[in-house]
Amino acid sequence: MQLKDFYYDLPKELIAQDPLLKRSDSRLMVINRETGEISHRHFSDIIEYLNPGDCLVINDTKVIPARLLGFKEDTGAAVEILLLKRRSDKVWETLVKPGKKARPGARIVFGDGLLVGEVKEIVEEGNRLVEFTYDGIFEEILDKLGKMPLPPYITHELKDRDRYQTVYAEKSGSAAAPTAGLHFTDELLKSIEDKGIKIARVTLHVGLGTFRPVKTENILEHHMHSEFYIIDEEAADTINNAKEAGGRIISVGTTSTRTLETAADANGIIKPCSGWTDIFIYPGYKFKAVDSLITNFHLPESTLLMLVSAFYEREKVLEAYKIAVEKKYRFFSFGDAMILI
Repeated sequence: MQLKDFYYDLPKELIAQDPLLKRSDSRLMVINRETGEISHRHFSDIIEYLNPGDCLVINDTKVIPARLLGFKEDTGAAVEILLLKRRSDKVWETLVKPGKKARPGARIVFGDGLLVGEVKEIVEEGNRLVEFTYDGIFEEILDKLGKMPLPPYITHELKDRDRYQTVYAEKSGSAAAPTAGLHFTDELLKSIEDKGIKIARVTLHVGLGTFRPVKTENILEHHMHSEFYIIDEEAADTINNAKEAGGRIISVGTTSTRTLETAADANGIIKPCSGWTDIFIYPGYKFKAVDSLITNFHLPESTLLMLVSAFYEREKVLEAYKIAVEKKYRFFSFGDAMILI
């Protein structure tokens, strides 16, 4: 399967640069996979497509302010670091720009010396292992100095960094938001629970794979970066009980989907577990756990679009995207959503 099979033409003006004033006011494309019917609603209407006994699975990861702007100690040259994975207490795998200024031994200063990083090693795909020195608590320093690591297609900083968090974000560790969840409000979640839909929380810390494009023409040659996930016993029981009782498992976003499909056995039963996943879902994949998917509109030729194309037929997904362009839906992280039922 070729990369070009997942291309579509997107006018730049449809890339959403800011979130809407109210999260649930975003538009919602509803795709019935059985009939092929497409409806156009608002996200607040999603409750109409959820039934008592269903289980909504959300990713409760929290984005850390992972962008650090500093300078080289010896030359004063500007350096930007994006924190990707915590390897140990003080060592992180990072993406450094410009990379040529970050050879092993280079020291990078942040916040007038409040935080200092030393490049220890160059690892896979040019990432750097950086050891940080500081006084106090790293998370508090990061909260003071760090910026939200917005995707490259967002051209300006957010006035309110909380708008790049879901309302249920709890476990810190992501370099990007699980954006399908950005549409939910506390009120909408309460209405969903009041209707008799169970909500299960899983965790997947979104990493570098979100920012890296697919560079191989044959998509099977693409290597997915691993991301850390957790499914606790309560979440597993909630999901399994709903499935056993005949309810649907409705996954909020590609991150929740990858987590569930990593943990599920051949019968779709979820076991409590944690670890690293590099699962790559593309057309031909047989889903074991997920019955319905809520997701945003994704970049052309991205692994996220490939996952959606595995859940539905690729040609029909691309046709739905064409309709979304014609109807001027908003695309990507702060854009509109679809539900595939």
